[in-house]
Amino acid sequence: MDRRQLLPPLAASVPITIFSLAAVAIPLAAAESLRLSPIALGTWLLALYGVPGVLSIVLTLVYRQPLFVAWHTSLVVFLATLGDHASLAELRGATLVGGVTVAVLGVTGLGQAVGRLVPAPVVFGVVAGSVLPFVVRAFDALGQERWLVGPALLAWLASRRWLGARVPPVLPALLVGVAAATLAGRLARLPGGWALPALDPAWPQFSLGTIATVVPVFVALTVFHSNLTATTYLRSEGYAPPVRGIDAATGLGSVLAAFFGPAPICMGALVTPLTAGPEAGERPVRVWSVFASGAAFAAIGLLGGIAAGLPQVIPLALLLAVAGFALVGVLQQALTEVTRGPLRLAPLLAFVVTGSHLTLWQLGAPFWALVLGTGVAVVLEGGAPPDRQSTGGR
Repeated sequence: MDRRQLLPPLAASVPITIFSLAAVAIPLAAAESLRLSPIALGTWLLALYGVPGVLSIVLTLVYRQPLFVAWHTSLVVFLATLGDHASLAELRGATLVGGVTVAVLGVTGLGQAVGRLVPAPVVFGVVAGSVLPFVVRAFDALGQERWLVGPALLAWLASRRWLGARVPPVLPALLVGVAAATLAGRLARLPGGWALPALDPAWPQFSLGTIATVVPVFVALTVFHSNLTATTYLRSEGYAPPVRGIDAATGLGSVLAAFFGPAPICMGALVTPLTAGPEAGERPVRVWSVFASGAAFAAIGLLGGIAAGLPQVIPLALLLAVAGFALVGVLQQALTEVTRGPLRLAPLLAFVVTGSHLTLWQLGAPFWALVLGTGVAVVLEGGAPPDRQSTGGR
């Protein structure tokens, strides 16, 4: 294998790592609502990042296709809102039951059967709506940090114009941006004091009220949003994603993680287009984007204290801008699928609803975008041709 072929998949892991580091802020903020001790927080971070990181690598090795697993940010935020009504042990128990339910849906094929009802263009509308805010944020950052983000943007554009596919444009953008930050004296020292996290595993407790509150939201967002969106994208790239295996693996991953903290494990719907799409290079080497990203995930779990401080080392606006530039290709591909037809209204509505702040019965906009888009496609537009309609799989 030509080592130069590995540049695109390794470059694809850069924005994923950036998103992962930025997302550490979510469990850090949620820790206060859940009243976590420092040891419990370190244990939770290891569950949120370590379990998905290892699971991503294992699934990719077993199925020989890029299958990236992460934790569901919206579900973690949802669980944090329950801190005043349920104990940490009860939230662990509820996520354990949710994981078992997801695994059962996978083994029995019920999740796959529901997934067949969702037209692929609708899912691409959700993908486009999900990545658009990150792309927009990159240009918001340009207004806030013009002397940092501006050079990175120019490097990204110049790379696309003159280097083409030989060098992934996100790499020159990151290097030039870091150089600009260095010249401006905006880089800080790496945080120190690292040590292996002290583990505080505990047996979950089961509360019927907490289970009834958490499990429906858990299953809907894991199976019918994240896993469904990711597997549909994989199929569009010519893969045959093991839908049952993915549901079973993410469910069992959530069960394992529940002994260390309430960690909803799912397919990384937002970043799957980076690990499995053209941005990750030729098909035979795309799995390396998952190997690199999974290793970074596991490292964040082990280096939780340092990872939380990295956005202060390099200006966060620069990091998010570079990640946004990397998602432009994903947005372009998704919008192409949305507009190519034959469905018109359904994927457009899915795109718009995903970008909204709609929340009903604790279920957020991406879930309702799938529901509304599918309903409109079936009732008003007659579904989609057989070769593009089904999001189910083997």
